[in-house]
Amino acid sequence: MELRDIEIFLVLAEELHFGRSAERLHVSPARVSQAIRKQERALGAQLFERTSRNVRMTPVGDVLLRKLKPAYEGIQDALRDAAAVASRTADTLTLGVMGAQMHEMAAILACFRARHPAVELRFKEVFFSDPFGPLRAGAVDTVTTWLPVREPDLHVGVVLREEPLNLMVAADHPLTRQKTVSTEALGDHVVPRLTGPAPDYWEFAVLPGRTPSGRPVRRGPAVTTFNEVLSAVAAGDAICTVPDMGRRYFAPKDVVHLTLSDAPPVRWALVWRTGGATPLLNAFAEAAKSCGASTPRAA
Repeated sequence: MELRDIEIFLVLAEELHFGRSAERLHVSPARVSQAIRKQERALGAQLFERTSRNVRMTPVGDVLLRKLKPAYEGIQDALRDAAAVASRTADTLTLGVMGAQMHEMAAILACFRARHPAVELRFKEVFFSDPFGPLRAGAVDTVTTWLPVREPDLHVGVVLREEPLNLMVAADHPLTRQKTVSTEALGDHVVPRLTGPAPDYWEFAVLPGRTPSGRPVRRGPAVTTFNEVLSAVAAGDAICTVPDMGRRYFAPKDVVHLTLSDAPPVRWALVWRTGGATPLLNAFAEAAKSCGASTPRAA
């Protein structure tokens, strides 16, 4: 018995009138009669007694109604629940955030939620050791990352903000005696070594490979997360350049953030897959722009 035929039977059992049932179902009375005859042939018994004046359920029809109606309603509930889940999935935007970027985007998030209250925002932490992997794997729709990004399969959508680049050292490090430090000092010390597939040009934008005079910057302890960077610096095993966000959100007592006098600012942007912009992603980018973010400049 097809689902539509079940629906026809249940409506006729309620209306007990072929014409009214057809109107409710938006079909012809002949279609109702055809469906009922088909069911009766399959069962080998009448479901309804028809006269010129009325339609009545038979005992067989009564049994079928009692058993079939709860099952049909259960199917309808299941279909509605599945549709609701599908709708929520379609109205979900997953943001890959690095460090404390979610907090930095508070105004943008509030703006987007006000415009699209039915959309669910999800967040996934992205590590600097693999900044683009989750994006390429489809685990996130967009990612916040520092610039430049020169990947043919990735698109720089909206530049969110700029912030200074600082130098993080152990609290008892000799460099703490200076008020400001030049990036040239990196040539005299060891910095962490990032493990993972992050491109060199992208890493060097924040953690240079050479000093301004051309001296190589030695890599030391291997790290994949910012907590590992903190541990290496606090232990005195390395010093590390970090965006100012590190000072504002991750400042344990055993490390000190020093001002770098000659470092260019760090620019953060929303990046997504080339050609992968969806209506929701475009809407989020528009919210970012209207809340003060800038459009991308040449990197």
